[in-house]
Amino acid sequence: MNLLEEECVDKIFIYKFPTCTTKQEYVLEIPLKIPYQGSIKELTYRIMSSFKLPCYVESDLMETIKRTIKELTLQYYDEKSEKVIEATKNGDLNIEDIIKNWEKIYKQKTVEYADPIGTTDEELFATAYHRLVHSPSLEPILQAEHKYGRDVTEVIQMRNTDYEQLTQKQTEEMRVAVEALEAGSTEKSINDMAGRHFEEQSLLQGHWGSRVDALKLEQRRQYRNWIMRLLEEQQTNMLPTPVGSPMIPMPPLRPGLGTFVPNEEKQTSDYPVLEESFTIHLGSQMKQMHNIRILTGDVLDFCRTKKSDSGDPTPQRLQTALGLYSNDLCGLVLLSDNHLGSYSGITKELCSICQLTTEFHFPPIDEQLEKIRDDVKEAVAWRQAHHREGSDPQTKKPPPMSKTLQTGDVFITRHSNLAQVHVVFHMVVNDSLRSGDINSRHPAILGLRNILKTACCNDVTTLTIPVLLVHEMTEEMTVAWCTKRAELVFKCVKGFMIEMASWGGAELKNLQFLVPKGMSEEVFGTLATMLPSIFRVSNPLVFKATSTPQTPKK
Repeated sequence: MNLLEEECVDKIFIYKFPTCTTKQEYVLEIPLKIPYQGSIKELTYRIMSSFKLPCYVESDLMETIKRTIKELTLQYYDEKSEKVIEATKNGDLNIEDIIKNWEKIYKQKTVEYADPIGTTDEELFATAYHRLVHSPSLEPILQAEHKYGRDVTEVIQMRNTDYEQLTQKQTEEMRVAVEALEAGSTEKSINDMAGRHFEEQSLLQGHWGSRVDALKLEQRRQYRNWIMRLLEEQQTNMLPTPVGSPMIPMPPLRPGLGTFVPNEEKQTSDYPVLEESFTIHLGSQMKQMHNIRILTGDVLDFCRTKKSDSGDPTPQRLQTALGLYSNDLCGLVLLSDNHLGSYSGITKELCSICQLTTEFHFPPIDEQLEKIRDDVKEAVAWRQAHHREGSDPQTKKPPPMSKTLQTGDVFITRHSNLAQVHVVFHMVVNDSLRSGDINSRHPAILGLRNILKTACCNDVTTLTIPVLLVHEMTEEMTVAWCTKRAELVFKCVKGFMIEMASWGGAELKNLQFLVPKGMSEEVFGTLATMLPSIFRVSNPLVFKATSTPQTPKK
């Protein structure tokens, strides 16, 4: 109210009315504050009551007050605008003060821009979990997550068994019906059977889908309540909270690899696992150290949790838990199509892996993809609107624009139930990457730049990139093709890392270049030899001490 009073000005409202008998004119002078914030109808009745005015002036008084307030308000804003325009012309207007005032008003009056008051439930749970996993409570937490995961896996195995049995039964029925087509069966009866089979599949899918979702929701509720009770008990009993857990030792680290998990546990095929590791320094003045690794394997092996024969949680789950709410997140670049669905391609495989266990910290991957689909509609609309601005002035028609995601676009999903990954960068690609003629301006290369920028701005310090921008080897990928593609990616990533280091943010400590499994040792050796030559691995200089001075050779 003080702010409104400061902005108001005082005006005098004059009202004249005659009497019915003597025709004598009465004049009223009433002070008003403009802009007027009250009720005009209430003001009219207050004036009539205070001055004991006759009832026949009520309607005229109310209309006069409305008209006068409207005119005075318009005059007030005109004068105010003229003053602002004159101040702008004379250079007396302080733009920074206006911006700060608008920012203050938005924060005070608009919920969307207001500062958060208090702590949300998600923030409380994140704080509780992060504190507990860095205390002796780490082991029971991992055991509870492991047990929940086994329960979900058992239900999913039962679901898959029912699917297989129903499919076999329907396949046999269809085979018998087709063979008896000439012995009395008709096409209509076969079509009816196909419709009945589809309905049975839909009912079974709905039944098991509801059962799995209900189980995960109940597990999520129980788990989050248990975590909060566990923290309360720990605070009550004043238990120590050391940085590392004494219960489960960390897996041994390899020299120069930071927190990389040993790769022997991830081998899921008959192909040999090939890998090389290097330590490099990048930067012009303030050089930063990075661990670079090149290895072969399946990209989804970084997401799969290895089954433990002893029934205990695996070391990958330990690493994921300790780094979940930290400044050392692990990211993975996944090459996908623009369908944004879990029905086909590598996204379907990732969804299958995520659904094997309950997601306790983030929305399920299906919900995340659904939210991304809604956001993409706005992004595509914005892109189309700005695309029209760059249309050809001669034809006045913009070039055709896709209504979906394009090559190089990236969308992100968050995970807490994968083996070695917290963040998955889904980069949209197409068949143009199979060509050997792409350059540093290709949308996929620019997409890598956006991924590295996002990683550095959001504490992703370990990132895995498919070095050939493909996940599988094909016939057209010759030695020359692989060498040329790897050289392009190596050089561009190096430039992006130097660029991001100048912007600040988190350091990309560990960078892994993933080569598709099945590559020959000779080609892998070529790529591994190329990497240190491009990134210029720092090797120590060895000097020999001699008694006689040595003249440098020309």
